[in-house]
Amino acid sequence: MFNSTKKNNNNNFNPKKLVGIAALKNGDMPPYETVHFVDTQQSVWNYSLFTEEDINNFQQGTHYRLYHLFGNKQLEVLGKQGTYFAVWAPNASAVSVIGYFNKWNKTAHPLKVRLDRSGIWEGFIPGVLQGEAYKYHIVGYQGMELDKGDPFAHFWEKRPYTASITWQTQYEWDDAQWMQNRHSKNNLSAPISVYEVHLASWMRPDKYNEETYNTYEQIAERLVPYVKEMGFTHVEFMPVMEHPFDGSWGYQGTGYYAPTSRFGNPQGFAYLVNELHKAGIGVFLDWVPSHFPYDAHGLFMFDGTHTYEYADMRKGYHPDWNSYIFNYKRGEVKSFLISNACFWCDAFHADGLRVDAVSSILRLDYSRSEGQWEPNEFGGNGNLEAIAFIKDLNETLYRDFPDIQTIAEEATDWPKISKPTFEGGLGFGMKWMMGWMHDTLDYFKVDPIFRSAFQDKFTFSMMYFYNENFMLPLSHDEVVHGKSPMIYKMPGDEWQKFANLRTLYTYMFTHPGAKLLFMGNEFGATNEWNYKSELQWDLLQYPPHAGMKQCVMALNKLYTTEPALYELQFSTEGFEWVDLNHRAECVMVYKRKGKNKADDLLIILNVTPVVRQNWEVHVYGKDCWTEIFNTDDVQFFGSGTIKNEKIKCEKVYIDEEWYRIHVNLPALSTIILK
Repeated sequence: MFNSTKKNNNNNFNPKKLVGIAALKNGDMPPYETVHFVDTQQSVWNYSLFTEEDINNFQQGTHYRLYHLFGNKQLEVLGKQGTYFAVWAPNASAVSVIGYFNKWNKTAHPLKVRLDRSGIWEGFIPGVLQGEAYKYHIVGYQGMELDKGDPFAHFWEKRPYTASITWQTQYEWDDAQWMQNRHSKNNLSAPISVYEVHLASWMRPDKYNEETYNTYEQIAERLVPYVKEMGFTHVEFMPVMEHPFDGSWGYQGTGYYAPTSRFGNPQGFAYLVNELHKAGIGVFLDWVPSHFPYDAHGLFMFDGTHTYEYADMRKGYHPDWNSYIFNYKRGEVKSFLISNACFWCDAFHADGLRVDAVSSILRLDYSRSEGQWEPNEFGGNGNLEAIAFIKDLNETLYRDFPDIQTIAEEATDWPKISKPTFEGGLGFGMKWMMGWMHDTLDYFKVDPIFRSAFQDKFTFSMMYFYNENFMLPLSHDEVVHGKSPMIYKMPGDEWQKFANLRTLYTYMFTHPGAKLLFMGNEFGATNEWNYKSELQWDLLQYPPHAGMKQCVMALNKLYTTEPALYELQFSTEGFEWVDLNHRAECVMVYKRKGKNKADDLLIILNVTPVVRQNWEVHVYGKDCWTEIFNTDDVQFFGSGTIKNEKIKCEKVYIDEEWYRIHVNLPALSTIILK
């Protein structure tokens, strides 16, 4: 289904018709010349793509390619072009396909329910081609009538309109080199530096108009060279799955199998991924299997009953997000979700999924007080069927797409999140290191005069780092809702704020683990992120912000070219504390180590606004060190006055490899020696 030789599959599609579709509400009629009407006297033909094995696997929760079967499929049957429709509505008494093509006639094209009690309604409608808007009219429980979008549709009307569109995802991919070699880019011994992007607000055609969007092709034209210039190895897109409300940032989705139509059609999204891959950049996608909204056209009460969500609201309702929780115990729902994860890796060549809100999936008591949740059969707070779902999800993805990564956004101390399932883990490849993020920001927010009392916050991360495979995130969540942009979390005057932030980023890039930085953080945005506007690109005309951008570029280059920073980033052999004995002066020293001793790096942080000349460090193993990075460099908006052009090194003990080196430490800075 996904290997057509046509890059833009527009056969039998009139572009003018889509304009009408995007501009009208259900029931309204676009100009007559833009609509292809179907003979409503033409019956729906009996037709099925399902085998008995498909049905069994679907019901058991072990069918992982449902997107080949459900939804709409443009086919030729008995010499007639048309579309096959299939939808799961187990509590419906009638289901029909309605759309502009039949004037939203609820009786014109009824689907037939399978006789195997699977709850699947299906049929082939001759004459319905690609590009038609449609919904399912469902007569559900107790005669309730609902008009629902297709849970498996690959394309939807642009919000505020809510119909699905007959469309497939065929695309002529040109990223074979990336796909063949991506194991070397996505594995845990490779540098993984992620640029987190919200596609709408990264850049807009009109920065003052939230209703303007670049197309996927225009985004590719602008984003790909920028990410390449900055040196990030991957991008992570905040949810691109279709969603009705911009203010949800994509985390309240209705079209799980469709890239949002805000920026174009599915082929446009494939083009964006393809261009990133051709530039050597991996693509992670935010994925939300934890909850969905109650929009009338979405999954909630799909056939008049709790079809996709738990019926018991102690498990089925999210009090934090006013949304509903998938029923992980139900085989059909489990098949829907795991198929969806596979779909994005299969149809759109995703290099991995960052799974949102994993804590809320795992815990029955998440955001619930006593009496609002019921323990599991063993008296614990774990959602046993959700845990089984997560394990099955990761096992399936790594089996079928072994060169990807799954990344858990999980904020508790739940054990073995990123350990293999055969070791009792959940099977994720990595986990967001939320503790590091909170402790690091808390430390850097403190006025330098008081930092000596908070050194433990700085060092604590390495006490538990090896429990998981961690990704260090400075994400969108840290620059919204009154938390302030990164630059204003830093204390001091303007120069000190930027110096502090450069040091924080250098600490992040030299700390073990993968990295993630939200868009705008790389140049020190002065406003909190606002999904309605675009990034403050005009700030780059000012030296402090241009310098910050240069610093992040240099850090990415350092991270991706110095093996000591990534080869052993998840191994105890890759990190060593060298000196934590100068708490009063707030100078901390650690070493990053690669497989080759010659690659070792020495990182020295001076996090007070005091210049320290001729600072003495005792280090083991090498008698010659050169400064390769200095956050106080003038190109980064530093002072550029304190350098280490020649580093004095003396042997401490004649018979051992202990050496004393002397370095000059700029104020509020980090230097890196090799």
